[in-house]
Amino acid sequence: MIKTFFDEKFWKFIIVGLINTIVGTSIMFGLYNLVGASYWFSSAMNYFLTSILSFFLNKYFTFQNKDRSVWVGIRFIVNIAICYGLAYGIAKPVTLYLLVNYSTTIQENIAMAVGMILFTGFNYLGQRFFTFKA
Repeated sequence: MIKTFFDEKFWKFIIVGLINTIVGTSIMFGLYNLVGASYWFSSAMNYFLTSILSFFLNKYFTFQNKDRSVWVGIRFIVNIAICYGLAYGIAKPVTLYLLVNYSTTIQENIAMAVGMILFTGFNYLGQRFFTFKA
């Protein structure tokens, strides 16, 4: 089971994820720290913008999905929305609780980093077994 999970698709997903992380981190932390946008707006813009790139890279490069129906796009959008809601919905309250004595800026920056990690795990599972399932 471990060999099946950590196969070529997993490593391609990691490569795509690194590209998205570089772009998305710049967007998210730039909006939050440089522009003064909120936690939710900054993290949402990150995933909205990088999800477009992620869809095409994962569909054609990672999972080599040949499905041309509109349903693959709908499943992708549903997956991203669920993963985002779960990851950032869990990350913020947990981080705020654990870092109660720190400033809001530190709490929310760390919450966004934790959310990115959670999102990556949830998103891999969702894309592999729901969005682009073989």
